[in-house]
Amino acid sequence: MNIRELSIPDSYEITPIQRADDRGVFLEWYRFDLLEKVIGHPLALRQANTSVSKRGVVRGIHFADVPLGQAKYVTVTRGAVLDFVIDIRVGSPSFGKWDSVRLDDVERKAIYLAEGLGHAFVALSDDATVSYLVTDTYNASKEHGINPLDPAVALVFPEEAGPLLLSPKDTDAPGIDDAAAAGLLPSWDSMRAYYNSLNGQ
Repeated sequence: MNIRELSIPDSYEITPIQRADDRGVFLEWYRFDLLEKVIGHPLALRQANTSVSKRGVVRGIHFADVPLGQAKYVTVTRGAVLDFVIDIRVGSPSFGKWDSVRLDDVERKAIYLAEGLGHAFVALSDDATVSYLVTDTYNASKEHGINPLDPAVALVFPEEAGPLLLSPKDTDAPGIDDAAAAGLLPSWDSMRAYYNSLNGQ
């Protein structure tokens, strides 16, 4: 597989090698050893999630308190989504910026994002099935959100998504500046220290 760092530090696009014949396709969609070489430490996976979304559904921007936070390894097993990683680390050179990767059942890419980054996606097809591995179990008291329509973040949703469908939880979430002012967001320096601790430094 090919692993490419995105424009947001500590996030990566993973493109698997697909082997097809007249029976179908085989691929490795997750390899802990290859990812470890890139990020510097193995993932301690604690939960696996799957969501199924109608076309136009937006989920996120979500993040969790660190420690432990939730690093995520995300792929699509049916349909297509545009997956976003958002830098919400106060003091980061790319604070408030984002990058995106189309995840679908054709190229079968995945995306990895480290703890302390924001995550969102928009479904580009009906029954878009997203599966992701995470490094901590769900804890409602440690989960937070940023409004995905916040103009300060300015996510760009493709026309392919059609009319957007969002939950009240996401539309009621604060903008990134209000979340920072409330002390909800991690800092760049604290996250660098946390990543170094995971890497044994």
